[in-house]
Amino acid sequence: MILHCATTNAGKLREFRAAAGHWGFPEISIESLPGLKSIEPPLEHGTTFEANATDKAMYYSRYSPECVFADDSGLVVDALGGAPGVYSARYAGPDARDSENLNLLLERLEVIDERSARFECVVALAKAGGLLATFRGTVQGRITRTARGSNGFGYDPVFYYEPFGCTFGEAGEARKLDVSHRGQALRAMLTWCRESLSSDRSR
Repeated sequence: MILHCATTNAGKLREFRAAAGHWGFPEISIESLPGLKSIEPPLEHGTTFEANATDKAMYYSRYSPECVFADDSGLVVDALGGAPGVYSARYAGPDARDSENLNLLLERLEVIDERSARFECVVALAKAGGLLATFRGTVQGRITRTARGSNGFGYDPVFYYEPFGCTFGEAGEARKLDVSHRGQALRAMLTWCRESLSSDRSR
């Protein structure tokens, strides 16, 4: 079974590809959507992760005969009223680098002691322009005052996960995948694909 992934984020794609083997789904192959870079991306008008993930999955699924999935995820900081939220990837501007987004976040939290936060992710699965299902994952943590660790990407170096005693940037990829927001949503999708799509094909 082939699932096409609609993302140009190298970090996300690396996690997605590692997940199927890590959790024992050898029958599912995750591949980047062919020609993705030449496809004009859809505008993200959604105000929720679910809306954006759904719009992207349905849009890109028109370019593949296989099922296509897309995710929308981000960091939700309580003291900032839920920001950066759906704007996590472009918090410091439309073409901002991870380091710029991260530095802006730390700047805005500089004098704030309440630093609870959570990562949220919604993965949407679609085929031929129609939505099949959505899957959600959430992980709680808090924001550190300085970046720690070079693993992962995005806000991982400042997201402290209490059960690990370190930031996601200091945790190994496989270890993080087991508990992360994206890992939870992806595992739910893979399980659904095994149970639903495989049974459909055997009829």
